[in-house]
Formats: sequence, C-alpha cells, structure tokens
Amino acid sequence: MERKASYRIAVLGATGAVGRRMVETLERRNFPIESLKLLASERSAGQTIAFRGEQLPVERATADSFEGIDIALFSAGATTSQIFAPEAVKRGAVVVDNSSAYRMDPNVPLVVPEVNPHTLDDHQGIIANPNCSTIQLMVALHALREFGLEHVTISTYQAVSGMGQKAVDALREEVAAWQATGTIASTIFPLASQDAHYPQAFNVLPQCDIFLDNGYTKEEMKLVNESRKILELPDLKVSPTAVRVPVLYGHAESVAVRFATPVTPDIARARFAQAENLVVVDEPSAAKYPHPQMAEGTGDTFVGRIRQDLADPHTLLFFVVADNLLKGAAWNAVQIAEELVKRA
Repeated sequence: MERKASYRIAVLGATGAVGRRMVETLERRNFPIESLKLLASERSAGQTIAFRGEQLPVERATADSFEGIDIALFSAGATTSQIFAPEAVKRGAVVVDNSSAYRMDPNVPLVVPEVNPHTLDDHQGIIANPNCSTIQLMVALHALREFGLEHVTISTYQAVSGMGQKAVDALREEVAAWQATGTIASTIFPLASQDAHYPQAFNVLPQCDIFLDNGYTKEEMKLVNESRKILELPDLKVSPTAVRVPVLYGHAESVAVRFATPVTPDIARARFAQAENLVVVDEPSAAKYPHPQMAEGTGDTFVGRIRQDLADPHTLLFFVVADNLLKGAAWNAVQIAEELVKRA
C-alpha cells in the first residue's frame, strides 16, 4: 500500500452494530481520511450516518464500489466477505475483514496489533480480524508468553450483543415483559434456527453459536484455533467453555494458564502493567476488579483477580474484560488499518 497523507476508506456493513462503531472509531482515533464511503445491502442503502459533523449517505455495495479505495473495513458476514473481498483486492484495496471467512486461511494474517503486527508484512490484500473473545484473551496472554504458555483453560461470559442487535433488543424485551407480567417469554435464544428457545434474561446459557460434532461450539473452537494461529503456538493446549450471559455489551473471561515455569501474581501484574492497551484493575479488598460496564465504550482490555492456583505454582488465574463491539471488533479493525499505514 502506498504511503499517503490521507486515505480513501470504505466501510462495508456500515449500518450494522459493528459497522457503525467502525465509523465512530475512525473519528475517535482521528484516522487520516481523504474520503469515507459507507456501504451496505440494498435494504439499508439510503440511510445516513454521522461522521465528522456531516451526514454521509449509505450506498448499496457492488464490486465497483471499491474502485479507488485504499482500505476497506468489512463487517457484513462471511458470505458477503467471500463475495466482495476478492473484488476489493482486485481493485487495489486492502481488506480488513471482521467475519470468520478468512481467519484460518494460512495465507491471511489474523491480527491483534498488540500481539502480532509483524504478520501484516506478508499480507496478500486480505487481513482477518479475530473473533471478539479471542482478541481480549490474546492481549492478556501475550503479556505473559515469556514464561512459556502450556495450557489455557477459559470460561467466557459473553454479552448478547455478540449475537447482533436483534439479541440486544430481545433481551430488553424479555426484561420489559418480566417487569410488566412477572413472566419471561423466550425469544431468540440461544439460536432462532434451533427448536429450543430459552430466555436469556436472568439466565445463563452455556451455548455461543452452534454445537459441533466434537461437543464444542463454533465459538469455543474459534478460541482454540485462533489462539494457536495468533500466538504462533500450534500445539498450545486450550480448553474452552463459552457462555452467554444477560449483559448487553462487554465480554468477560475467567482464565487459568499453566506456564512452563512458576509465575507469581506480582510478576504477572508487573508484566500486565507494561503491556500495551492492557489496564490492570486488581484490588479485590477494595472491590476493584474488571467488569463489563467498566470496559463499555473503550478500546482497552482490563485484567484483574490475578491469583495463584491453590494446587499448582505453574498456574495463574485471572479475569479479562473488553467491549466486544470495540476492542473485540471495530476498534481492533481500525488499529489494524493504522498499522497498515505505519508500514506503508
């Protein structure tokens, strides 16, 4: 990509929850933009979105929409990415894709800028944005990788916004129904395509995405496979459980990591404190620890509840939180675009 004073940017899926936050993040981080093109499906075309004091129109996406674009941020689903990403690259754009379409492609970098920005040097036009729950885990694990990561056991507490705006609306409707009638009518949880529909309000569901033949969900296997690729540790042991909780925004994760050498909580806190965009909140006696509302609206990752495993000096436990729509998606994508600019 040619180094320039400012860049022509496109956002595909601009009217979705993540797409809108991509636009907001470009503005918040003062990305050097010559022009911004907002793209979506025919159904959403014609809407407008605010950017730097103007209302920009949303256009229907076509292959020719990417003519003259330098960087295209995609958040429109895997099928749409598979259609439009090659077309955008063909027209000279670099694509940062938030879908799962290219994450495990060996020719596509899977990037968390705090962890593996060097992989951008080998991109072939498409760069994958990792899954939201993977991104925040990587920021924390990278800070401790010098001690030899051996086995990561993780349980997630994932906000309903990870399922899209419909799930956010559904949770609000369930709470409103309970306030009005004292009962909860189940809506779209866990997945509309399944026969079982469980209420999410005041409930915890051990399912994120569909179940696979091995008994794990797609979300859980993303944590396994993406972690190994990003950390460049193909044999890393990862034991995941992904859980949906009645929270609107912000994913939380309970993590236990076994290291090759013993690591004390004090050493871990010091490494976490030195890490980029990782905020340590770890004073349990003063009730100071990470929680989703702390992370909402920020691009940082928060870590706390750092403690030694009672049975194993090689194992540490900690709690990680981030805004799943920002650091877990839009913010990370814009950070990748910034890295591309630095390396142009």
